[in-house]
Amino acid sequence: MMATDPLAIFKERACALFHDALAGMGSEAKAVPEVPPEGMGDFAFPCFLLAKELRRPPADIAASISGAIPQDSHFSRTEAKGPYVNFHIDPAQLMSAALSAVLEKREDYGNAEPTGRKLLVEHTSANPNGPLHVGRARNPIIGDTLARILSRCGNTVVTEFYVDDMGKQQVTLTWGVENLKRAGEAPHKPDHSLVWYYQEASRLMAEDPKVLAQIDAMIALYEKKDPAIAERVRKNCQIVLDGMTASLRRMDINFDSFAWESRYIFDGTVDRVLDELRALKCTAEEEGALYLNLEEFGITGQESKFYLTRGDGSSLYSTRDMAYHLDKLSRYDRAIDVLGEDHRLKARVVGIGVKLLGEEKPIEPIFYSFVSLPEGKMSTRRGTVVYLDDLIEESVARARDEVEKRRPELSEELKRGIAEAVGTGAIRYNIIRVQAEKQMVFKWEDALNFEGNSAPFVQYSHARASSILRKATAYESYDPCLLTHPSEIALAKGLARFPSVIRECGVSMSCHLLAQYAFEIASLFNQFYRDCPVLVAADENLKNARLALVTASKFVMLNALDTLGIMAPEEL
Repeated sequence: MMATDPLAIFKERACALFHDALAGMGSEAKAVPEVPPEGMGDFAFPCFLLAKELRRPPADIAASISGAIPQDSHFSRTEAKGPYVNFHIDPAQLMSAALSAVLEKREDYGNAEPTGRKLLVEHTSANPNGPLHVGRARNPIIGDTLARILSRCGNTVVTEFYVDDMGKQQVTLTWGVENLKRAGEAPHKPDHSLVWYYQEASRLMAEDPKVLAQIDAMIALYEKKDPAIAERVRKNCQIVLDGMTASLRRMDINFDSFAWESRYIFDGTVDRVLDELRALKCTAEEEGALYLNLEEFGITGQESKFYLTRGDGSSLYSTRDMAYHLDKLSRYDRAIDVLGEDHRLKARVVGIGVKLLGEEKPIEPIFYSFVSLPEGKMSTRRGTVVYLDDLIEESVARARDEVEKRRPELSEELKRGIAEAVGTGAIRYNIIRVQAEKQMVFKWEDALNFEGNSAPFVQYSHARASSILRKATAYESYDPCLLTHPSEIALAKGLARFPSVIRECGVSMSCHLLAQYAFEIASLFNQFYRDCPVLVAADENLKNARLALVTASKFVMLNALDTLGIMAPEEL
């Protein structure tokens, strides 16, 4: 246990001491420790809920429990503070536990034992009709980071992109490619090249009923399983998809598999889903269109009728989504979807649908708010977007300028590598550090901030630790008891928290907490570096102990950055 999570043994011991003392007062109640405010200890047990049973004020109960707890080597002291019993971990014990845990596990520090569970994280799944824009960039960054967190939590995690190749947008793109001619030279990148056809076809469709009729006819043939239409649409979707995934790979976002929406039409799964839904009492038809009556599920008003087919019997997106989720849940123990906030109702209805169809495992959606521009919402169709590729190029260029100013002596290859790591890292971190449910307005000055709470700050701290270790001679042993400075103790406490932070992120599926931790541990390391000389320490033994702390810090910052999907250069 100690080597996996250095805080766990202290927490377990605190729980045992608290509950033994409580049992001595005649109570078998259980209390869960909280994290107290700074300076109030490491674990705090509230006594409010014990007042009714013991018929005493919470503060009196806390004082009695604290007085009954014997001295223990794990803790420097235990004390009552109002209605709380606070435990202070012994600094020497904590230092020893933290360093031994990190230095034993190294790159694996923070990883939980294997759970045996297989999880699918479906993310991005953007319509393949043009390049990814910044408004949707939150999805792949959240999805990829969450997959990395859940993997560190001991799960086998598979990431999947659900390709919507049957929607009207994709058919509109194909009509445009087949019927329009572009003047001038097209952009080299395929997704940027094809988006013009989608935008122009969308404009013509809104203005010319004949174009709309042609596109609707293509959709009708597609729904009837016309293989020629399917091949034509899928070809264009694949071209755009290749461009999208190339952009994401530049930020180290990759997919283990792709699921194509049309598969569930052509293999008959959607037909079987509709047949089973028609047999249910909660479905009905109106002018040939099948709908799900949601009133019995607590959804009223205009949204109470959720349509599953059109009047001609052809399926809608959500119906095909039910077929896809039945497939997902048959393959994995958990299915997690990263979705924009505008999908809340659809996600709820799909969850209702798969349950009605006999699937007991729930769908687990993670919602995020969209990123907008100061002047409003982004739209691929209207062309009011900032493309992700443009953001990456600008970010890397600005990072390159910083490298040129600070490290002109570096080789060209090293400058390029550092600029790429810093530029892409700045984007990922800036997006993930904001809680997913909170709105974000995209501003260049925020996205490319290289100071303060940013990826470059954490990367620089990691590079500083790497530099110290490059300059030092190897040490064979170290004495953790020599590390007593408050900055050393604070850093050790921060390092010890990493497995708990990963676990908390995995349970709550909140990635922003990891970004907060990365900034905190980088700040603690810089405070330690400021207060405690390493290479010129007072004697060799103290130097070796501090080098061990630097080594542990380097691994924790490396692991935090890796889990965030951010490169950790050895020098900046």
